[in-house]
Amino acid sequence: MTEMSAVPEVFRQAVAALTSPAPRPEIEITEVRPPKRLAPWAYALAAEATGPDGELATSRLVLLHDPAGQEFWNGVWRLVAYLRAELDPEVATDPLLPSVGWSWLTDALEDSGVEYTALGGTVTLTSSARFGDIAGPERNHDLELRGSWTAFGPKLESHAVAFHELMSTAAGLPPTGVAVLGTRTGESQRPF
Repeated sequence: MTEMSAVPEVFRQAVAALTSPAPRPEIEITEVRPPKRLAPWAYALAAEATGPDGELATSRLVLLHDPAGQEFWNGVWRLVAYLRAELDPEVATDPLLPSVGWSWLTDALEDSGVEYTALGGTVTLTSSARFGDIAGPERNHDLELRGSWTAFGPKLESHAVAFHELMSTAAGLPPTGVAVLGTRTGESQRPF
């Protein structure tokens, strides 16, 4: 994004709408440098949350605006989400996990009342082994979700709420107002 004086007012309104809903206290959100060359106007946020079982979820949400539109957008406002969530070894091999991961996004959009079109994306499962002097657990399992959708206008508050909900689910945070009682070792709080 260039200097704010050159930014169209409608884009400023969209950024203000996207940043107006406050996330839960467990989710830390910061502004980051947006990608260049995807659209004339771009804005990006990064988020991080650690769930009650210690699993880390990190994410980025990018707002793209092209007043001329782009071929596959079906509009002029595009949101792109990238999420990475650590997984318990017990659930990492579940063959339904990619569908469950995708439902985190679709459920968050639906539950937040988001109106959108042209939703698409991928879910990737990774398993990494550590060797030698690298600190950390011997194996890591992660779910990576990439999704994008087109918003119908610059009123993006519900899209931000959906992003916060996606982060909450990926980190295994309980619903707002619900306390987590003690868990047994190895028992995940994630909703799947």
